[in-house]
Amino acid sequence: MKDSYLGFANSRLGSRVAAALGLPQPLPLERFHAGPPVIKGGVLIGGGGSPQLLSALAGCFKSMSAQTVAHKSVPQWLVIANQAGLLSGRWGVEDKPGEKVKALVFDATGLEDSTQADAIYHFFHDAARSVLPSGRVVVLGRPPELCASPRQATVQRSLEGLTRSLAKELKRAITVQLVYVAPGAEDQLEGTLRFLLSPRSAYVSAQVVRLGAPVGPLANTIDWSKPLAGKKILVTGASRGIGASIAEVMARDGAQVICLDVPQAQEGLDAVAKKLGAKSLALDIGSMDAPQALVAAALADGGWDVVVHNAGITRDKTIANMKEHLWQAVINVNLSTQERINDALVESGALKAGARIVCVSSISGIAGNLGQTNYALSKAGVIGMVQSMAPVLAQKGITINAVAPGFIETQMTAAVPFAIREAGRRMNSMGQGGQPVDVAETIAWFASPASSALTGNVVRVCGQSLIGA
Repeated sequence: MKDSYLGFANSRLGSRVAAALGLPQPLPLERFHAGPPVIKGGVLIGGGGSPQLLSALAGCFKSMSAQTVAHKSVPQWLVIANQAGLLSGRWGVEDKPGEKVKALVFDATGLEDSTQADAIYHFFHDAARSVLPSGRVVVLGRPPELCASPRQATVQRSLEGLTRSLAKELKRAITVQLVYVAPGAEDQLEGTLRFLLSPRSAYVSAQVVRLGAPVGPLANTIDWSKPLAGKKILVTGASRGIGASIAEVMARDGAQVICLDVPQAQEGLDAVAKKLGAKSLALDIGSMDAPQALVAAALADGGWDVVVHNAGITRDKTIANMKEHLWQAVINVNLSTQERINDALVESGALKAGARIVCVSSISGIAGNLGQTNYALSKAGVIGMVQSMAPVLAQKGITINAVAPGFIETQMTAAVPFAIREAGRRMNSMGQGGQPVDVAETIAWFASPASSALTGNVVRVCGQSLIGA
């Protein structure tokens, strides 16, 4: 659905009216288009203590053909960058800010005590006003649970408050993320940086991502223009909305897509599949024989590389007014079915080595929602499934992650009453609703062969919604 206010607020007259009345003035978000570089503009590098990821960063930025400049906090960057074959220079002269940049990357892995936090202040105090609209900020740390001392764990955990606050302060469609990089996962950083620094992550902000030990076989080489080339991917609920967008992005990135939806949606399903050169599979996944039907389909295909659990239903009522069958239907389709399908596909060997399972949760599963006890329980359960199954599936070389969409412009949100719809759109740091493609891009990142170090993550695609923050 079109956001008329977004267009009005960015017109000449509308911007004046919005400024005079103190109304939100959201910027149109920059989204991915094939062709441009990963990041259009310079990247300012900073750090604190003895940063441990600078060499890994230099290799990533060399691969991305990114332009970098060094903040005074990391004078060693110039030597490290040059050794990697990356041209770089110093940012700012005599304590005066340098040129505007598209991204800030701060390596906080060297911080071992809260008394070293001044390094954070100096970097962001110098650079906060120098980030261009739709810019990107990434802070890199070490997982607190893996730190050598309580003090190191304390300062590393404090980075979450920093990044969430920065995401609210910088505005102008600038996103801020925190990536905890476990020791040994340094060489797995590039795929995540490519996502978080690019327009693909336009509606993802204030998130905490954990990179751990790689799961399953590692890709020898990756064609970054078609990272999913040759992969066979099942997308459920693919006949429209978010599901159709997921299928489209997967196909765009080179995958062979199997589009699934209920038989009642056969017409729309076939249209999506035909458009993408994909297969269509009409099946009620809530039926008890669905898991074995999917196993048979996967084995007939030679195995699947990725399963995207997007299909879901709502049956909204307050619990006092809810009929038992409405409760059961939502829990079955949104949660229990996913568990049964995962078990069947894994046990049968229908998922290939290095497979990815990506689930769609919801902000309702994090914050709850009036009249959605069944839906919120099911979506919180998806988060529990992802977190509890990650170590179990890792032993089989399979990753599992989830996205949790906030207000996304779909047919469902178009039917929401006007006042509630506008509140949903504006109550986030981007001041607007997301698009189905924003969810799809995040799922494609989890599905990528470059995401072996990502498992057990739940990333909100909500523009840093104030709900549940």
